[in-house]
Amino acid sequence: MPEVTIRIGGRDYAVACQEGEEQYLNAAAQMLDTEAQVLAGQAGRLPESRVLLMAGLMLADKAAGMDEQLKAAEARANAAEAEVQKLRDAPAPAAPEPMRIEVPTMPEGLAEELDTLATRAEYIAASIEQKLAG
Repeated sequence: MPEVTIRIGGRDYAVACQEGEEQYLNAAAQMLDTEAQVLAGQAGRLPESRVLLMAGLMLADKAAGMDEQLKAAEARANAAEAEVQKLRDAPAPAAPEPMRIEVPTMPEGLAEELDTLATRAEYIAASIEQKLAG
């Protein structure tokens, strides 16, 4: 079991840890030392045990706040996943009805009537031309 020397509040401490955990222990000691330095600067001369206790409580408070934020983020992620799954499980929307366009058709017999009218119009035009020419 490795032994690591950490520095908190200006004092060195020898601490044992599991193999491979040294970097985490050093990071935790650095965080605790930062909080202890803040307290030492604000409160003047406090007993070492009091500084370490207060620093630990400040870190625990930060961790609790982060834990709440993590839980809220997980809740939002779970809600989003549920919504995505709900959308995936929902049946596909029905295709819209095709647009119907009605094209008017010529009533039966209209073509013959138009042909008859055209013939009459040609006859009248020819008659008028003969009268004007004659």
